[in-house]
Amino acid sequence: MAGGPARPVVIAIDGRSGAGKTALAVELAAALREHRSVALVHLEDLYPGWDGLAEGIRRCAEQILAPLRRGEAARWRAWDWTADREGPERLTEPADVVLLEGVGAGAAPLRGLADALVWVEASAEERKRRALARDGDVYAPHWDRWAGQEKAWLADDDAASAAAVTVASHSGQDRAEGLTDRVLDALAGLPQLRDVLAPERSARESGDVVVRRLATAPDPERLFEELFGTSAHAVWLDSSDAASAPAGAGTAPRNRFSIMADGGGLLGRGMAHRRGWTEVVEGPATDAPVTARFRSPFFRWLDAEWGRTQHPAVADLECGFALGWLGYLGYELKRECGGSDVDAGVPDAQLVCAARAVVLDHVRGEAWLLALAAPDADAWLDRASEAVLQCSRDGAAAAPDAAASRPGPAFASRDSAARYMDKVRAAQTEIADGNTYEVCLTTALEATVPRGSAAPLAIYRGLRRRSPAPFAAFAAFGDLSIASTSPERFLSVAADGALRAEPIKGTRRRSPDAGDDDAAADDLVRTELAANPKDRAENLMIVDLLRNDLSHHAVPGSVAVSRLFAVETYATVHQLVSTIEARLRPGASRAEAIAAAFPPGSMTGAPKISTMEILDRLEAGPRGVYSGVIGYFSRTGAADLSVVIRTLVLEQLGAADDGGTRLTLGVGGAVVADSDPAEEYEEIRTKAFAVLSTLGSEFPG
Repeated sequence: MAGGPARPVVIAIDGRSGAGKTALAVELAAALREHRSVALVHLEDLYPGWDGLAEGIRRCAEQILAPLRRGEAARWRAWDWTADREGPERLTEPADVVLLEGVGAGAAPLRGLADALVWVEASAEERKRRALARDGDVYAPHWDRWAGQEKAWLADDDAASAAAVTVASHSGQDRAEGLTDRVLDALAGLPQLRDVLAPERSARESGDVVVRRLATAPDPERLFEELFGTSAHAVWLDSSDAASAPAGAGTAPRNRFSIMADGGGLLGRGMAHRRGWTEVVEGPATDAPVTARFRSPFFRWLDAEWGRTQHPAVADLECGFALGWLGYLGYELKRECGGSDVDAGVPDAQLVCAARAVVLDHVRGEAWLLALAAPDADAWLDRASEAVLQCSRDGAAAAPDAAASRPGPAFASRDSAARYMDKVRAAQTEIADGNTYEVCLTTALEATVPRGSAAPLAIYRGLRRRSPAPFAAFAAFGDLSIASTSPERFLSVAADGALRAEPIKGTRRRSPDAGDDDAAADDLVRTELAANPKDRAENLMIVDLLRNDLSHHAVPGSVAVSRLFAVETYATVHQLVSTIEARLRPGASRAEAIAAAFPPGSMTGAPKISTMEILDRLEAGPRGVYSGVIGYFSRTGAADLSVVIRTLVLEQLGAADDGGTRLTLGVGGAVVADSDPAEEYEEIRTKAFAVLSTLGSEFPG
C-alpha cells in the first residue's frame, strides 16, 4: 500500500525531579488536543525501580518511541512501584503528537527520536519541596539516591544545553501564571514545529488590540522614564525634532509620531540573533520566562514571524504601528545579504515584541495607548493613562546636567588621522581599478568609563535636546543600550505596500553661530552643499543603488525618485537627502524586500557586495550596531526603519573587563574618485561633533 501512517511529532519534557514537568505536560496535552490527537507518556512508568533511570531510558526508546514513530502501537510494561516489580502490559496508540515527560526524556537516545526538547529549571530547594509534597511517603527515603543518578547522567549528557525550549526557574507558585501558554507559544515558534502548530500560532497572532486615546501631549522624556525607564528591554522611537520641522521639509515634521514600548506583561516577548542562532523569550518580564533557541537565518525568521502576516490598523491612528516588534538590526547581518561572516561582538539583532505601547502624535497633540487583550492589559492601561495625564500636567522634564561643563570620556580612535587618510587613498585605488565606484569608509571612537558613570537614558536625553532628529531612538537591551539621533530613514513599508527610502549623502557642519545673527553665513553653507558636484555625485550613486534594491520586489515601473538633492537642516549639520519610492509587488514578502535593501546602501557604497568586501579589508573591526537599522515591524504589515548613524552604543562589560561601560561611536563618509583625504577626515569629525559635544568630549587627536 502506498504511503503509510504519518510520523508523529515527538516533544520531550525534561528537568530534574520536582521541576514541574508532569503538571506542564498534562496542561500541554490538554491544550494540544484541541486540534489533534495526543499521546502522553510518563517516563516514571518505565523506570525499573529506584536505580532504573538508564534502563528506563533504554526501554522508552525501544518499546515506545521507536514503534510510535513508525506509526505502530507501542506495547510495554509499566513498573509497579508499590510491589517493586513489572506490572501489566500497556498499549499506547499512535497519535499526531507524542509528549514524553520525565527525568531522562531529553537523554541522547531519546533526544535523537524527538522533534523538540523542553527543559524545565527549578532551584534544588523548590524541586525537593514539590517532589516531597507530591510523593512524600514514597519518595522521601529515596531522594538522595535518585538525585545521585540524575547527577551522574547529566555529568555525561548535558541535556539542558540541547533543549530547544527552556523554562526558567521560578519559586513561590507551583504554576506561574500563563506558563503553559508561553511554552506552547515557544514551541509554535520553532521552525520544525511551525506547520504542525499552525493553529496555535494563528490564535496567538490574532489577539485583539485594546486602545485608549487621550487628547493631551505629555512630555516624552518624563513619560518614557515613568513607564519604561526601569524595563530591562525597552525601545523609544523618538521624533525628537517634531516640535520644529527642519528647514526644507515643509510645515509638517518628517516624522510626526514617537513610539514607546517594552517587552513587559504576560504577552511581551523578546528576541536576539547572533551568527545564525535565534533566541525568542516568551514573557521576559514574568516570573517564569520561556526561551526558545534554534538555528535560523534572521531574515527567514522575520519572514515567518512578520513578513507574510497582516492585521488591521487601529482606527483613526495614522501611524503604521499597532504593536509588534521593535529594535535594531546590526550591520553584520550583511552575511545574509551577500556580505561576509564577521562576528560583531554583540547580538546581530535584538527586538522586543510589544504587547503594550504608547504612540504620541505630535501634530494632533494626542497620546494613544495600545495593549494586546490579556488579563493584565486593563491594569497597565490604567497606569499608563495616569502617567500620560501626570506628565501632561507637570510639563517638561528638568534639563539634564550640561555634560560640556565637566570633562567627558576620553575617546580613542581605531584609526589615526594619517591611517584614515591612507585608507581613503586605498579606497580610491579600488575605484581606479574598477572594483567599485563609491566606498563608504567608516571608523570608530571608543572610550571605557567606570560602571555607573554613564547612565544611558540620561545621555540620550542630553543628546536629543542638543541634536534633535526625526528618527532619533533610545533602546535598552540588558547590558547593551543605544542612543541615536539619526536623521536618515533607511526604508519604510506601509501596510498597503508603499515603499520609501531616503538616503543621505553630503554633510556640512552648520556655521558655529548659526541663527538669526548669522543666517547669511549659514545660508552660504547650505547653498554650497546643494551645488557641490562631488556631494551630488555621491548622493546620485546611492539613489541608483537603492532604485535597484527596491526593484527586486517592486511592481515593475513603480520605482521613482520623488525628491533629489534636497538640503535638510538640523541643529548641527546640513544634509543632502533624496527620496526613492516604489510599490511592493502583490504576494511579495515584506521581510525579503527589506533584506534586498540591507545593509543601507548609504553605509556601504556601490556596487554593494563588492564594496562590502573592500570594506572588510580596509576597516579595523566590525561595525556592530552602527550602520545597521533601528525601528519597528508592526502587526499591520508596516515597518519604518532608520539608519544607525549619529549613534552612541553603550555596552556594560563583565568582570574580566573591570566591569566598566564601553562607549562606541561609529563615524564615516563616502569616498569617490575625486575625494580629498583631508576633507574626508574632516567630515568624520563633523559627524561626531553632536554626540561628543553632548558628552563634553573632544575628537581624539
